[in-house]
Amino acid sequence: MLQLSASLLNKSVLSLRTGTPIAAITGAIINPDNLKVEGFYCEDSFDKRRLVLLYQDIRDILAKGYVVNDHDVLTEPDELIRLQKVMELNFELISKQVVTVGKDKVGKVSDYATETTTMFVQKIYVSQSILKSLTGSSLSIDRTQINEITPKRIIINDLANTVPATVPATA
Repeated sequence: MLQLSASLLNKSVLSLRTGTPIAAITGAIINPDNLKVEGFYCEDSFDKRRLVLLYQDIRDILAKGYVVNDHDVLTEPDELIRLQKVMELNFELISKQVVTVGKDKVGKVSDYATETTTMFVQKIYVSQSILKSLTGSSLSIDRTQINEITPKRIIINDLANTVPATVPATA
């Protein structure tokens, strides 16, 4: 199921063992190489430390929050050796500039949708400039249309200016 970024963040982390919230999600850790949500930064409910919840430790996603086995799945960021490079990048998808391969400015990322079973970002939603937004609303760009991701921008394939096909009148 696809979920928008706002529904992934600002949720509680719930313990199956105690049945209570043990942390609060504060941000997503996104790998810019494959647009995968590797995990979430969270604030411990007990001592307010900044910890990391890896996506593979999530048992279920509910409206109230993420269900995990116990507090033990929350990890100190320094202990995650394989994820260090991704965390050091501090990649943020929201507000990233979107341009085409032909260097046409499209707009900025206003939101993204993530597939909750794989945690891959499937779509990004781009808000256009005021002038362009008068002719249409925000754009939805599928991950297959993304050509390259740099630290400053997302480069997508050129947008096709297709004319709607007319249906021939039947006799």
